[in-house]
Amino acid sequence: MNDDSRLKKIIADRIAGLGHITFAAFMSACLYEPGLGYYTSPGRKVGAEGDFYTSITVHAAFGRVLAREIAQMWRCLGSPACFDLVECGCGNGRLACDILDYLAEREPEFYAGLSLILVELEPSLTAAQDEILHDHTNKLQRLSPEEFGSDDFRFNGCLYSNELIDAMPVHRVVQTESGLMEIFVALKGGEFVEEAGPTSTPALEEYFSRIGIALHPGQHAEVNLNGMEWLSSVARPLERGFILTIDYGYPGSELFAPHRKNGTMLCYHRHQVEENPYIRLGQQDITTHVDFTSLMQHGETLGLEPVWFGEQYRFLLAAGIIQEIEDIERSDISEEEKLRLRLTLKKLIVPGGGMGDTFRVLVQSKNVAAPDLLCQRGIRA
Repeated sequence: MNDDSRLKKIIADRIAGLGHITFAAFMSACLYEPGLGYYTSPGRKVGAEGDFYTSITVHAAFGRVLAREIAQMWRCLGSPACFDLVECGCGNGRLACDILDYLAEREPEFYAGLSLILVELEPSLTAAQDEILHDHTNKLQRLSPEEFGSDDFRFNGCLYSNELIDAMPVHRVVQTESGLMEIFVALKGGEFVEEAGPTSTPALEEYFSRIGIALHPGQHAEVNLNGMEWLSSVARPLERGFILTIDYGYPGSELFAPHRKNGTMLCYHRHQVEENPYIRLGQQDITTHVDFTSLMQHGETLGLEPVWFGEQYRFLLAAGIIQEIEDIERSDISEEEKLRLRLTLKKLIVPGGGMGDTFRVLVQSKNVAAPDLLCQRGIRA
């Protein structure tokens, strides 16, 4: 059997035992089944040789601008001697390396007391992380998600994630004349089919009630309960500092607007968009847009204050990407290379359907009095 059919049999056996499973359970298997899921199996996922691009793969300037803001967070905390920098879902470590390279070069006092903690579900990425972060080995710690969420772990500093929440398994729902129904995955003739039924948990109705959204009859949507659970798990050990979340998504009023009748779920395979999640099991990415309203509202119940929320291009411009571009212009690389880099960096900051406004940035703080971050100061000339 190839990996697709092995995973299909595993999921089919689970359905046979239960009658049907939630889409969240199906998506979890497709992405995270040990050894067979999209994120838990070998192979390059990101970049030209993978299935999609991220801001990290565009240029190191993305990480360097994040580093500028993280250094400002350190100052907001009073420039402590020790600072924990936590990345969840760190992949091969490229973003962490870009951040630490900048801090070692431009913020040596901060860098001296910095600890980098990588929280990664997939242990097979360790070798790639070690290779990329070779120059920062003495700063590096690793924790499994279970260790990170234990009662023994506490941290002060900043936790950041990039395109993490969009890949968390979601429940799918549809509004009917008789109320909210859930979309389940069943089997018919040996193939996966969808069927609607009463919701598997009252948390789904409560989700929409909490954000004041009423779906229209016939409207489909995704509900990321795992994202809320994840935020709870990372807010708990944070004693003082910031949580910085970068992902594609919208405020709830936009995400669940009436014109978005079919939700936002998409699959990606070799840079091609696919709407069918029931093919290429474990071999294509499955993602949904993030509801940032729920992250902010739930965060406040956890003691997280919303500091800043907006489009990625606004964040990058306010936090210093122009200075990074100016540094490139002053470098001794060829004019041809400078032009190439200018065009490349436009992908990060030009609004109009690209990464610049598709991605949003949310900064939340805990036990920080009147933070003064670069992003709060607006776009600088």
